[in-house]
Amino acid sequence: MDYLPIFMNLRDRPCLVVGGGGVAARKVDLLLKAGARVMVVAPDLCPALRELHAEARIIHHQARFREVNLDGCVLVIAATSDRQVNEHISALCQARALPVNAVDQPELCSFIMPAIIDRSPVLIAVSTGGSSPVLARLLRGRLESLIPAAYGRLAALAASFREQVQQLIPAAQRRSFWEKILQGPIAEMVLSGREAAAQTAVEAALRQGKADTATGAGEVYLVGAGPGDPDLLTFRALRLMQQADVVVYDRLVAPAILELTRRDAERIYVGKLKNKPTLVQAEINRLLVTLANQGKRVVRLKGGDPFIFGRGGEELQALHREGITFQVVPGITAASGCAAYAGIPLTHREYAQSCVFSSGHHRNGGLNLNWRSLAQPAQTLAFYMGSEGIETICAKLVEHGLAPTMPAALVEQGTQPEQRVRVGTLANLPRQLEGLEIKSPSLLIVGQVVQLHQDLAWFQPCEQRPSDTVT
Repeated sequence: MDYLPIFMNLRDRPCLVVGGGGVAARKVDLLLKAGARVMVVAPDLCPALRELHAEARIIHHQARFREVNLDGCVLVIAATSDRQVNEHISALCQARALPVNAVDQPELCSFIMPAIIDRSPVLIAVSTGGSSPVLARLLRGRLESLIPAAYGRLAALAASFREQVQQLIPAAQRRSFWEKILQGPIAEMVLSGREAAAQTAVEAALRQGKADTATGAGEVYLVGAGPGDPDLLTFRALRLMQQADVVVYDRLVAPAILELTRRDAERIYVGKLKNKPTLVQAEINRLLVTLANQGKRVVRLKGGDPFIFGRGGEELQALHREGITFQVVPGITAASGCAAYAGIPLTHREYAQSCVFSSGHHRNGGLNLNWRSLAQPAQTLAFYMGSEGIETICAKLVEHGLAPTMPAALVEQGTQPEQRVRVGTLANLPRQLEGLEIKSPSLLIVGQVVQLHQDLAWFQPCEQRPSDTVT
C-alpha cells in the first residue's frame, strides 16, 4: 500500500490554497464542502473564486506566495501553473511536517486527493496513487451508479440508534442485527424516502431484540422497464430488480432486461401470447397481493412506464385496498424512448407545439377516440399498440381533417437491436404494412415531426435493414 487512506476533520480549520485559476477553484470547492476556512493566495482570481470571495466564503490575499502564509494552516494545496513555486511550497511544508498537495505533481505531495463518492456522512475515496487520475475518475463513476444517493440517510438512521443498539442488543448479536437492518426491508424504506416508517420499524426490532421481526409483510415494487434497451433503466429500478424474491412480468419486457433480475428469483409470466392462456387483470392483482402477504419482495415489471397505458394504477389500487406496501419506479415510456431512437422529436418549434399519447387498442377492441381533438395541426400523435388498428386510425384522422399526406411512422421494437422504422403518410402507411408480421411492441407516430427521421435517425442497430419509406 503506497498511501494510507485517512479522512481529515477540517471543519472550521484554516487551509491554504496557492493559485487563483480553475484548478485552484475546484480544490477550494472541496475544502469548503468539508467545512474548512479557506485562504487563497494569488495575484488574481478566476470568476468562480471571485464570486466566492464576494460572498465572503473565502479569504483572498492578492499577492504572491510568501512563507508567512503557511503560519497557522493545517493543510496546504499548491495549485499554481509554476512548477518552481509549487516545489518551493512543497519543500517549506514538508520541513514543517505540514500536509501539502501539489496538483498533478505527486512527487511533490505528502498527500494526494482521491476521487470522491459523496453520500455524506458516507464517503468513499478512490485513488490510484497519482498514477492514473483518469482511471480513478472512471472507477468513481462506476461506483456512483451502484450506490444510491440516499445511503447517507441510511447511515444517519443507523447513527441515531447506535447507543440504543449497544444497550439493548447483546454484543455477539449486534453485527447480525445491523446487517439485517442495513440490507433488508428497513433499508429499502429509507432508500425510497419512507424514513419515518423505517424509524418505527427499527424501534420495533429493538423492542423484540432482533431485526428480522421488524420486516412485516412483503412489498411490491412497480417498476417501469422502459421500451427495451437495458441501458435506459434507472438506478433504482436495477437495484430493486436485483433484490426481489419474485419477478412478475409481461410480454413487453425485453428479455435482456429480465436477465438483470436476481438469478435465484422466481419469475412469473403474466403476459399474453397467441393461443396460450393468460391471466386477466383481476387475477394479476390477486397474485401480487398473495405474494406480498407471503412476506415476499415482488417486482412487478412493466414495459415502458407503469402509469402510461400500463394499468399500474389498477394494480396499486388493489394493493392499497389490502394494505400492501408498495413503491413506484417510473420508466422511460415507449413514446419517448422509441421516438428518440427513431430520430423523431415529439415536439419541435417549427412543427409541433404539443404531443398527445393515445392507445391504439381499447378493452372492448374498439377505437372510440375523440378524433376531432386528435386531428389538430401543429401537434404530434403517439399511438401505443398502434399497429393493430392502423387502418382505422389513419382513415379516421383523414376523415376528421388531417391531410392524407401527413407524415406517419411505425416504430417496431424500438430501442432494441431489432428496431425497424417504417415511414410513410396517413394515406399509404397502412398499405405498406399489408402482409407483414409486425412484432410487438410497436408505436405509431403521426405528425410533421416524422419528416425529421431521415436526418436525425442516429440509432443504427446491428444487422438493421434500411427503414422502409413510402412517398
